[in-house]
Amino acid sequence: MENHTADQVIGNSEAPYETSLGTECGTASDYAIVGSPSLPNYIGATSGDVHGIHDDAPPSTHPLDTDNLFRQVRAAGGTEKSYEESMPANCVLESESTYAVKHNPAAYYVGGDDRPACLSNNVPLGSLENGKLRHDLDANTLPTFSFVTPNLCNDTHDCPVQTGDQWLQQWVSLIVASSEYRAGGMAVFIVWDEPTPMPFIAMSPTTQPGTKVTNRIDHYALLRTTETMLGVVSFLGRAGTAADLRPAFGL
Repeated sequence: MENHTADQVIGNSEAPYETSLGTECGTASDYAIVGSPSLPNYIGATSGDVHGIHDDAPPSTHPLDTDNLFRQVRAAGGTEKSYEESMPANCVLESESTYAVKHNPAAYYVGGDDRPACLSNNVPLGSLENGKLRHDLDANTLPTFSFVTPNLCNDTHDCPVQTGDQWLQQWVSLIVASSEYRAGGMAVFIVWDEPTPMPFIAMSPTTQPGTKVTNRIDHYALLRTTETMLGVVSFLGRAGTAADLRPAFGL
């Protein structure tokens, strides 16, 4: 999700679903950026560093030959997939209409097998009724790690908080109704890119309702936590010194 502080979402009358998740799941009151504007935060959250990026330029400007979460998952024998709303085809490297490539971090990585993997695993989200994510949920074939990006309207970059709240209610309700989530094999993180302090919601069957982390955490802590949950043995960049969020959120 995009460009809102915690108090603009949690507790906002236009965001009843997200507000309810703040009571029913886990939240953080001081979740911080690792860069600015959007792109450095997406790159930091998936590689452990912003690599000197301070803009939202496309992959042609910032091809990154660096290790990253997507590659780590594949190297560990797992699978990964990015579901990008309104992307017209697999692994599109330029923004088009409401699809923003700056919100698609896997499109920036070019080392190792990153580009072939992007062409295969970086896919259009599709609709609630028909598309890649809906199919994988129904078939119980979700990858080891999933990265889901709304388009520029539904992420509330260009549209009101209420629009994003309704989008999340539709999709998250579908995800938590899946057999994999109900079996206890999945955690869901709802993350904003900026500005500090952003909302942050952690959902899992083992997270104590109403849990709130009050110490400062950031995208690097999310990366470390995700890597640990996925069984990755070495941490990327600044994730190595970041907090592990698993104990606080019961993960």
